[in-house]
Amino acid sequence: MKVVLFCGGFGMRMRDGDSDVPKPMQMVGPRPLIWHVMRYYAHFGHKEFILCLGYGAHHIKDYFLDYRETESNDFVLREGELELQSSDIADWTIHFVHTGLESPIGERLRRVRHLVEGEEMFLANYADVLTDAPLDAMVDKFRASDATASLLAVPPQAVFHIVDVDGSDRVNSIYPVTDMHIRENGGYFVLRPEVIDYIPENGDLVGDAGMTLAKEGKLLSYPWEGFWQPADTLKERNALEASYRAGTRPWMVWEKAARAIDRPPLESLVAQELSERDTS
Repeated sequence: MKVVLFCGGFGMRMRDGDSDVPKPMQMVGPRPLIWHVMRYYAHFGHKEFILCLGYGAHHIKDYFLDYRETESNDFVLREGELELQSSDIADWTIHFVHTGLESPIGERLRRVRHLVEGEEMFLANYADVLTDAPLDAMVDKFRASDATASLLAVPPQAVFHIVDVDGSDRVNSIYPVTDMHIRENGGYFVLRPEVIDYIPENGDLVGDAGMTLAKEGKLLSYPWEGFWQPADTLKERNALEASYRAGTRPWMVWEKAARAIDRPPLESLVAQELSERDTS
């Protein structure tokens, strides 16, 4: 399926005031946020991307035009010739579409409509949110429904406490916002093309289309309790960087898959040990 990524916003909460690097190009390890999001989708077999560009578009274009596979892949340099042992993006298709400097997300989607029309469904996401959610299961649940749109529903990330106050301003109780059993929009959308019919000019995907679809019973959620981390602020980006450096990278599901392939199944190890005992 095609993957639409919204990566044209100003990212004011992330910027330091001096750089015009857009938020999706903030680094986590040797690669920017947008790469981690794209690599996640590619792991599940979705390798055609539509980048809805806007602010700082040249940074994203230049990054992929000058992409260095050696940053995250082993290679051999033999007699001056480079031999890659693996590749990240060699089989990706990436559409670079300028969708306006100040366009809201819904309008950005409207402006790439011609690239998703005719598809049974497509994927969409913010380019700065990481997760280890099972995308295949999310898609299967949506495909089996009659919904027009689906989104990942995650617990609130706020660390604030809720204060329950009575009529005389006395506090009855205090509890974390996470105990309210509410969920927030976590992105990672699965959509049918007709969702765009619900977006007015310069409208919003969630605020306009999502609210209307919810009233019509055509908006589905995929609740997820596992890893989900936005990078709206430098603090959140720094937390991801710290996790990466510590080797705690749950969003890098492709690494887990590679380790599982390299590691022999437990049954094989047990059988091998029993065989060795029998012959000793």
